[in-house]
Amino acid sequence: MTRPDRSTPANRPNRLAAETSPYLRQHADNPVDWYPWGEEAFAKAAAEDKPIFLSVGYSACHWCHVMAHESFEDPGVAALLDAGFVSIKVDREERPDVDAVYMEAVHAITGSGGWPMSVFLTPDRRPFFGGTYFPPEDRPGMPSFTTVLHALAEVWTERRHEVESQADELAAAVAARTQIPAATEGPSPADAGLVRAAVDDLARRFDATWGGFGAAPKFPQPSLVDLALRQVLRLPAGPERSAAELLAVRTLDAMAAGGIHDHLGGGFARYATDTRWLVPHFEKMLYDQAGLLRAFVHGWQVTGDARYLEVADGIVTYVLRDLALPDGGVRSAEDADSEGVEGRFYVWTPEQVRRAVGPHADELCRWYGITEAGNFEGASILHRPVGAELTGPEAVAEGRRLLLAARSERVRPGLDDKVLTEWNAMWVSSLAEAAAATGRAGWSEAAEAAGQFLWDRLRDDRGRWSRSWQAERGSRIAAFAADHAWLVDCFTRLGELTGAAVWTERALEVAHVLIDRFGDPDAGGFFTVAADGEQLIVRAKDVFDGATPSANGVAALALARLGLVTGDERCTAEARRVVDLVGDVLGRHPTAFALTAVAADLLAEGGTEVVVAGDRPDLVAEYRAAWRPDAVLAWGEPTGSPLWTDRQPGRAYVCRGFRCLLPAEDVATLADQLSRSAAAGGDDPLDRAP
Repeated sequence: MTRPDRSTPANRPNRLAAETSPYLRQHADNPVDWYPWGEEAFAKAAAEDKPIFLSVGYSACHWCHVMAHESFEDPGVAALLDAGFVSIKVDREERPDVDAVYMEAVHAITGSGGWPMSVFLTPDRRPFFGGTYFPPEDRPGMPSFTTVLHALAEVWTERRHEVESQADELAAAVAARTQIPAATEGPSPADAGLVRAAVDDLARRFDATWGGFGAAPKFPQPSLVDLALRQVLRLPAGPERSAAELLAVRTLDAMAAGGIHDHLGGGFARYATDTRWLVPHFEKMLYDQAGLLRAFVHGWQVTGDARYLEVADGIVTYVLRDLALPDGGVRSAEDADSEGVEGRFYVWTPEQVRRAVGPHADELCRWYGITEAGNFEGASILHRPVGAELTGPEAVAEGRRLLLAARSERVRPGLDDKVLTEWNAMWVSSLAEAAAATGRAGWSEAAEAAGQFLWDRLRDDRGRWSRSWQAERGSRIAAFAADHAWLVDCFTRLGELTGAAVWTERALEVAHVLIDRFGDPDAGGFFTVAADGEQLIVRAKDVFDGATPSANGVAALALARLGLVTGDERCTAEARRVVDLVGDVLGRHPTAFALTAVAADLLAEGGTEVVVAGDRPDLVAEYRAAWRPDAVLAWGEPTGSPLWTDRQPGRAYVCRGFRCLLPAEDVATLADQLSRSAAAGGDDPLDRAP
């Protein structure tokens, strides 16, 4: 889609010009009198008795740009907004709390959601009408934005009682939709074989031709791929194991082959619009790179397929080349559009390829399916057959290098340069795990640098964390539960990667902050917003997985793993309370709570604790030779954990519940003990020791 030039009528920058969010700053020159979310806007709405127009989006969102150009840059639309409403812009990535609450309202009104999100509120912030994208002109079944504004201005002034009634109903609906149904009596969900149940559910929704779980549009769901790979590790060779493996490998193969994968520069777009993973919306988000890096590394570890490691290498190359800051932090996203056209940066015609690579052009076009007819608005999105080799012979590899060099001369998509704590911690967690699995020193150094960046830039002298940071503007927004949960996980995994006690100590510090400030002492689990933070119309808990795993799922698994590493009973107890909060809903819908299901399984079956005392890189390497999702590693500098009590240097200890087998002094013995511990599952491997 071609859209108008971004230039706007000359006017003073509005209040968004000084914000940390690039998305908000994109609207600083709109003729709309925008406010950021805050008391100034609420007070104005109350004083002038005007409803609030809340517009939520993010900088890499294609349709957010479309609505901005069609409506928010139009002086006539701006005049309607300014006359009848107080207009507020929110970056959903900086304020996931605001986004989540009002998205529930939009779902209640329309049955669906998305961005841009357009919600109309009373001055006390109760929603009374909402939707997503509104076009500039009326369409069948879709009113124009100006039609909506005229209608709502009229109902606000002439039929206020209807607004109040609708606002009360929607506020109640939002409150109901953000609550977990009360758990019913019965067996603990952790006793029900949750991983197996989840994989059975995935099999029912599996697209056997193109992979993935469900119809188009298709979003990468790395946590669901991991569930299938976990089940593969638990099953003996046979049809059931092969079926579980197919769920993972067909999905990984199809995503790697499709146009959602950037075959030149590495990394993945946010989702595919079709069943084949061919045509994406082209924005590239850091959280997708983090989740998919982990899934492809695990796929490589479980299957031995070197293509998955190639894809993982491309993800890391892309993030460190195009998103990483020099001192370690990682920026959030790249836009779908460049030069006003979606996907222009990524697509090719045969003539463009010939000009870029010369004699390699014909072979490169055949390899990546570049044709005269094209597969996207007259050009071609690069792709491969599902399951085929990705990198190709030397002629293709050389042509690919030349094509990437030519692409680097194009106008790049816009870059969202804010650093989000949640997404960076997610990335560090995945990169640390990938570095340990591959032994790549550069990956390890990058993971540590990003972790240190978070500690130095996103945490203040009081130990309070921020949600986001931007180079020229610093940080202003307090961190949420998801930020803290991922920090616990990333610091724990940095401790496992480096053997440095400081990372485990930091993980414990953040874990206790999460529990103290976000925990629910009555029902369990974690509220999105801290007890002393800004409270919205409901105090919600993020429990259902969406584009990223839920804050409570991440917290449950991270706290459970940290409890294994440190022996901190408080961490383990709070992880169990998350599982109890979800209750029997977890057993009935395990794939909606993927990490919560994994945490429940880990707590029920028990994990394996491995300690390598002294300087024994060979024993550490043996532990890392396979993916061990139900184990944790302590090595290097001793911590205060009971795992380190009376450990003799030069030996490894395989333990469950802090009871250990006889120390292993050589690789073969350790390998045997790790194998027996994994096979024991919920049984005590000590009962099976010789």
